[in-house]
Order: sequence, then structure tokens, then C-alpha cells
Amino acid sequence: MNYQLENDDLHVVFTTKGGGMTSIRDKSGREYLWQGDSRYWSGQAPVLFPICGSLREDRALTEDGKLVHIPRHGIVRKEEFKLEFVFKDKICFSIGENESMLAQYPYRFRLFITYTLKEKQIQVTYGILNEDTANMPFFIGGHPAFNCPLDSGENYSDYKIVFERKENCTVPAPVTETGLIDMGKRTAMLEGSNTLRLSHDLFKEDAIIFDQLKSRKIKYIHRQEHKGIQLEFPQFPYVILWSSGNNGPFIAMEPWSGLSTCSDEDDVLEHKRNVLIAEPGFLEKLSYSITVL
Repeated sequence: MNYQLENDDLHVVFTTKGGGMTSIRDKSGREYLWQGDSRYWSGQAPVLFPICGSLREDRALTEDGKLVHIPRHGIVRKEEFKLEFVFKDKICFSIGENESMLAQYPYRFRLFITYTLKEKQIQVTYGILNEDTANMPFFIGGHPAFNCPLDSGENYSDYKIVFERKENCTVPAPVTETGLIDMGKRTAMLEGSNTLRLSHDLFKEDAIIFDQLKSRKIKYIHRQEHKGIQLEFPQFPYVILWSSGNNGPFIAMEPWSGLSTCSDEDDVLEHKRNVLIAEPGFLEKLSYSITVL
């Protein structure tokens, strides 16, 4: 079922299927959110929980010996969420485990997703409640994708990513065949610059995994800097840029709390980089925001 929030600046549509967004339009009618063309990628803005990316052979163990068997990007993005409430400027969805989820991820939980609309900004807040009797390791992330180009008659290369700060970093290599990450193979990126010109060639191998950024804010913007999207992710250590390898007309900007299993990691969930641990009865909250420029 679909719901909407609207103010003087934006009209945003949400769905209980996956608890995500399906449309972000400004008052001129311009659609910013990718509309999910299956020729390129059928998703739009899925929620990644309790992992971001992939586990080695989709499996891992917990420190107390429990087996988790979780597909890429987790277990909730195709599930039906419950509407908790909808107000003029705020909407909240939730989901808890079912028997199928428990077979994959042996913890009882409730995940809340709250969207708050304020002027041209959408704040996305995840609330993860551990309803189990044991400590619960998890990761969470967003995967919003945006139309690129935004208007007809434009090219993909008319757009750029602008980082909050000038960066000197390297990025690890994604392993396309497995969905994992080779930390031993890194490529220089943003050498003293804050700007990345978009081209389809950037994504021929797969995503760009920024794991060394100082910036906690990035912009996807037209070269004339008069329209685009700003993503702020102060609580997320990683941001992923991705588009489909067949010249997909979109750019995904993804704040993640964790990464796919890396080449220097074992297969214990609690040993992965930046794992979050929720104690029984504890509610963990993480937020990021999307602003239409």
C-alpha cells in the first residue's frame, strides 16, 4: 500500500512493500527518485538489514555458534511492513521477524523506519530494537537511487558528485563474482579533489566503495550546480556509489553501517568492520537525510 507526504516543496510517496520510497517530486513535477526500470535495476530505495552487501557464500557464524544464512542486502527489503503512523510531515513503518527470517537470522527484532519531511529535506531514521534474549549483531544501510540525468536532453556526464571536503583516499576493489571486497587491491580516488565527474565507465566493474572518506556530506549535482540531491550521513562510516554496468540512467548514493565481507575478514559476524551490537531490549537509532537542491 502507498502513502504520501507533501509540503510546499516536495511530494514524496512511500510503500509498505519494503518500507521504502517510490517517488520524490518537486513542485515543478521533476522526479528525482529512480523509477525502477528492470532493464537496468528494478529497485528504487531499499532498506538493507541485517547486513549491507554480501556475506561469503551468504553465510556466517555468530560468536556463540549460531548460523546465519542471509542473501545479499539482507532479509527485509522485499517484505511487507506495517504502517505505525502517518502525520502531516512524518510517517513510520515497522517490521518484525517471521519464521522465514528466523531461519536466516536467528534473532527476534523490530525494525522501525521513520521518514520526516521538512521543506526540501527527507530525514530517514532507522530504529532497531533487539527483542531477543541475546546480544544482536547487525548492520543497516540505505540504497536510494536517483534519476541521472534528471531532465530530458541531458547526458549522464552533465552531472558530478561533490564531496564536503577535498579528499585523498583509495577505494577497495569489489569482487563482482562473489559480491565481496578485495581489501588488498585498492585504487586511488579523489587525489586532493572534492569532485568526481560522473561517467558510466566508473561502474563497469561494480560499485565504488568509499571506506576512507572524511566527508559526511555529498552532493549529486548538475555541472551548472542548479539542481541535484544532497546526502548527509553523519552516523554512517561508509558511502557507496553505484549504477548498473549496462549504462543505467541513475546513480545510487548509499549510506552503509557495514560492508560486504572483506578479504581480510573471517566469517564470524561480530568480527566484521563496524559491527553494531544491540543488547536485549535496546533500541539503536541511525539517521541520514536526502535534500533536494
